Amino acid sequence: MLQITDLAKYYNGQPVFLGLDLQLPAGRFQVLLGPSGCGKTTLFNTLTGVTPADEGTITWQGQTVPHLGSLCAYMHQKDLLLPWFSLMDNALLPARTRGRDMAGARGLAENLFSRLGLDGYESHRPNQVSGGMRQRCALVRTLMFDRDLILLDEPLSALDAITRQRLQHLLLLLQTEFAKTILMITHDVDEALLLADDIFVSSSLPMTLIRRIQLNQPKPRAFDDPDLLHIKADILAHLVKGEAV
Repeated sequence: MLQITDLAKYYNGQPVFLGLDLQLPAGRFQVLLGPSGCGKTTLFNTLTGVTPADEGTITWQGQTVPHLGSLCAYMHQKDLLLPWFSLMDNALLPARTRGRDMAGARGLAENLFSRLGLDGYESHRPNQVSGGMRQRCALVRTLMFDRDLILLDEPLSALDAITRQRLQHLLLLLQTEFAKTILMITHDVDEALLLADDIFVSSSLPMTLIRRIQLNQPKPRAFDDPDLLHIKADILAHLVKGEAV
């Protein structure tokens, strides 16, 4: 389980987020939902060790750690594939850098490529495929890190609406089939409602968590589910207010 307690970050004396408390039980898909520019990416940079926290503690599986950089896999808004490597070589980077058995790693990557519709494109370079295919390759690379905890920083935000919708169900595989514990940030309410077990609604700067919503609807979900539409209206109202409830 991931436990975040009283986490805070300041820039030039001004708080970006304050007193953040968050529990992420094993196997849950939790989404942090907030307006653009509220500090969500800064929070993830703090969690992964890109920038140090100024206050608070991070605990993973009962042990206090300075950050989660070596304990999690992290999927960004941009695919960050190396342009001079093929898609397969990009996917195999985690295995290569960690000294894993490359034959076994390649077999796993080839299986994932087949399942995600990338078979036949293993030798293509990133500039030879679509944005959706690059992001699917980034998803394979994320799985190749073989971490129990995955942080997702708006991984589909750079895609067009149709491609984004097609890839959302692939993110569910991280939880339903690979049993990962997931924390994702987004500003897309519909995406949060489709994917999350729990939604944490944040305020604008300085970011605080103003609402937690637990979703019990089975997955996959539909956009026109009346219960989800009611929850969506409630979330939007609180995002506009930016007030605790």
